[in-house]
Amino acid sequence: MSTRQTAIVSVYDKTGLLDLTKGLVENNVRVLASGGTARMIRESGFPVEDISAITNAPEMLAGRVKTLHPAVHAGILARDLASDEKDLAEQNINKVDFVICNLYPFKDTVAKPGVTIPEAIEEIDIGGVTLIRAAAKNHGRVTILTNPSDYPEFLKELSAGPISDASRQQYALKAFEHTSDYDGAISQFFRQQYASDGSKLINLRYGNNPHMKPACAYVTEGELPFKILCGGPSSINLLDALNAWQLVKELKAALGKPAAASFKHVSPAGAAIGLPLSEEEKKVYFVDDIAGIDTSSLAQAYARARGADRMSSFGDMIALSDVVDVPTAKIISREVSDGVVAPGYEPEALELLKKKKGGKYLVLEMDPTYNPPRMESRVINGVTISQPRNDASITPKSFNTIITPKDLSALPESALTDLTVATIAVKYTQSNSVCYAVRGQVVGLGAGQQSRIHCTRLAGDKADNWWLRFHPRVLEIKWKQGTKRPEKSNAIDLLVSGQVPKDGPERAGYEAVFEEVPVSFTDAERQEWLGKLTDVAVSSDAFFPFTDNIFRAARSGAKYIAAPGGSQNDQPVYQTAEGLGIVFVQQNTRLFHH
Repeated sequence: MSTRQTAIVSVYDKTGLLDLTKGLVENNVRVLASGGTARMIRESGFPVEDISAITNAPEMLAGRVKTLHPAVHAGILARDLASDEKDLAEQNINKVDFVICNLYPFKDTVAKPGVTIPEAIEEIDIGGVTLIRAAAKNHGRVTILTNPSDYPEFLKELSAGPISDASRQQYALKAFEHTSDYDGAISQFFRQQYASDGSKLINLRYGNNPHMKPACAYVTEGELPFKILCGGPSSINLLDALNAWQLVKELKAALGKPAAASFKHVSPAGAAIGLPLSEEEKKVYFVDDIAGIDTSSLAQAYARARGADRMSSFGDMIALSDVVDVPTAKIISREVSDGVVAPGYEPEALELLKKKKGGKYLVLEMDPTYNPPRMESRVINGVTISQPRNDASITPKSFNTIITPKDLSALPESALTDLTVATIAVKYTQSNSVCYAVRGQVVGLGAGQQSRIHCTRLAGDKADNWWLRFHPRVLEIKWKQGTKRPEKSNAIDLLVSGQVPKDGPERAGYEAVFEEVPVSFTDAERQEWLGKLTDVAVSSDAFFPFTDNIFRAARSGAKYIAAPGGSQNDQPVYQTAEGLGIVFVQQNTRLFHH
């Protein structure tokens, strides 16, 4: 057995190979190589031995078996232990000190148009991956190099003395990343080929935009937690569906009633639990002609979720906590929507939904027992971010830390319900976010604003808009026959928001939908009606840094506010709430969502 250091070299990417070999030889390292690597070194005049010099076995199966031999892997995996030294001596095997290896270009091959499975299989490296993994496993003694850019620094350190522990550790990390990336590309290719039944992978129509193709969704463990019953999703459809599903599942668990959410661009446009609808609510939400709505809590929940902000809900992704019944399907069937996710569908309800969009309406059936892994990750500009899933539990019990008034021992059940609705909603809303809720439904939501006061204003303006739609002047509007629901929603929004066009074609278009054009609201009329909105619950995903948020919430009927503490301005915020007669509850978990 020799005490001379040994390197095994087997590389597909031969960048820098000859400079590396020269440096190894100058440092009296024995160089063993395989196949084309050995041939290139030999033709350049550097001393090199074939791997067969230590295996005493020729390359086999057209080169597919070259380094898979105990003489190679025992030499790599041996540690500085007496028992290992004994085993090596008995078999006359020398230790291997350096492994230089990189892998076949599997990614490049499968990226070519029309690549076949046999062509891809030929680029699956077996011996190389084994060499790398063995050397990386034993990096306490062995140096593994997989990236040619590391050769110069390695040679510099080798010439100066032994390779340091820190360097071997960094090279090993790169090696594990190299094989992980390689294996990931292989599994993704065969996932595309062999999981076409939709159990582990589905192809998407496109990514975030139509030009972003191809796109897919898949799981690496178990099966996808949903089935596609109709249509085909884009990536945004799935982002909305999966976020919305979590919201309604959590809302149902927290409050024990059917829940619904209307999602747009990864934030809820509305969310609600199933509570009976008044005649005014049925009219405002355009469901006064839906048969069976009085006996379907799920239909009531979706009518509320969709109806709270009809402008934002236009073209929504719907999530429903319970099996979809016919009344709920009837509401969905006549609204502009991209799709729905639910744990199941009554046969007649499913048939109604399958008729939407000429049979292309997206219908997803979610596995209600599915629990996602604790860790989740996403890739942004090539950088992977990994974090635990937000499993913070929000229930009515989350609101028992009453800051003010100090003599209040507990909140009424209605307030606990509304704070639960609002807080679960912000948990799944792009931050910053603030939510207003009343009577078991979201009535105003400000999402994704850089400034919290802008969130509070946006959500408050939406709550005002919602409440003004209950004004008798709106309820008594006489529409021209044939006016469609989206046209009605747009006209009502212009009327209640004070944005009625004054003249020109836009004014003509506005007036064209009415039999009698309603009189615009004066500021005094608006304020008088808004003064009747009371008992609103407001929740924020993080602390309120300034008192302006409290003053704005009060103008939209806020009676209860929940938010985490932690601002230097907490005390003025609490004092302002107390002075305005608002109950302030500390909700102890920050709920940022991105």
